Amino acid sequence: MARLRRKVCVALFLFTLFLFGTMMGLRTLKPGDFSDWQSPGADLLPVIADRRSVVAREHVTLPPRQARADGSDARAVSSNHGHDGTVFYDVHIFYYVWYGTPNSDGRYLHWDHALVPHWDNKIAASYPRGRHMPPDDIGSSFYPDLNPYSSRDPGVLESHMEQIGASAAGVLVVSWYPPGLADDNGEPSDDLVPAVLDAAYRHNLKVAFHLQPYRGRNDQSVHDNVKYIIDRYGDHGAFYKFTSTSGKSLPMFYVYDSYLTPPDAWADLLTPSGSHSLRGSAYDGLFIALLVEERHKHDILAAGFDGMYTYFASNGFSFGSSHQNWKSVKAFCDGNNMLFVPSVGPGYIDAAVRPWNNHNTRNRVNGRYYETALQAALNARPDIVSITSFNEWHEGTQIERAAPKKTVTRVYLDYLPHGPDHYLELTRRWAEQFNKEKEQWLM
Repeated sequence: MARLRRKVCVALFLFTLFLFGTMMGLRTLKPGDFSDWQSPGADLLPVIADRRSVVAREHVTLPPRQARADGSDARAVSSNHGHDGTVFYDVHIFYYVWYGTPNSDGRYLHWDHALVPHWDNKIAASYPRGRHMPPDDIGSSFYPDLNPYSSRDPGVLESHMEQIGASAAGVLVVSWYPPGLADDNGEPSDDLVPAVLDAAYRHNLKVAFHLQPYRGRNDQSVHDNVKYIIDRYGDHGAFYKFTSTSGKSLPMFYVYDSYLTPPDAWADLLTPSGSHSLRGSAYDGLFIALLVEERHKHDILAAGFDGMYTYFASNGFSFGSSHQNWKSVKAFCDGNNMLFVPSVGPGYIDAAVRPWNNHNTRNRVNGRYYETALQAALNARPDIVSITSFNEWHEGTQIERAAPKKTVTRVYLDYLPHGPDHYLELTRRWAEQFNKEKEQWLM
């Protein structure tokens, strides 16, 4: 009898330990409403036998709604009846071309990212400074399956387009700076855009532009940027245009940190009566602003933007990135004839470049965090879903293939026990589910 009691006690102890471990692993999910969370089912799991077999999509549009001033409907989106290998142009994915290596670029770019100091000098003093030293030490908590690479490498570009096609995301939203300009850790990359467009075209993918902030950016300079992009790239077969119910096709521009420019200045560019308005001209488009704080909803509306996106992959980091707010944001957009584009990510960890920012880390939980975010997005019934990101390695939001890596000084995170394609496969499953559900919304 004593032996039986010992066995029962051991079993209870192990079960308690299992429950504790499970709860600790799930603590970062922070879903807005777990009662709405459900997996789309094993019957939707893709069999990606040939990742190059990407086919073009058929176009179906939403029923007519309140039109824009030019007679088109900003919220009408393309749908698709797909099979494995199909891509969906209502699934967008943020893409970065700022990486470099000595062989292709003369030095490492971005892989050697500097450690960003905290804005409070007292806090900053508690954390290390300096730069990473590739290839073993890079500015990421994960390590790429392709090793630290150059965005200029044709083989890398081809691999990236193959992976994006495998994920079923049909539009890559390339991070863009005007010619001669770059972020603090990179070099100008506008000259890479033609190669990105060509590679995307080979895989039936489309390319939209993510306009980044730069010194002196304002409504007038963005006017010039849009004109440059459309004049230079607008005739390319991979240049993304959004087709409305009226049949009008317009390019789409995401504007990062749009809140840095006052709404009345944007209105000069984005409203029909603006002093240098793009509306109705050859350079008209759909302009999507970044929603961070709740008050930005009204600023975005007053500015004349066509919609809003949330970008950040850390649930709870901002009002816009909090899953629990997406239904109300969608209702606001619906009431004002705007697009809502929630941004979902597989997790978040930027400790390799901002070592003081651990409180915003979101554990991937082997894909559960990503699926929770995707379900929250679908629950809001958005027009487009955006993914943060394909390859923003600094913030650990990438779905690009990663590899286990251990050095003398570092142990990188990885996708184990799953393989390197895990997040590409999850993305395809949910892209298919998104389009399946959208068919029901339209009935």
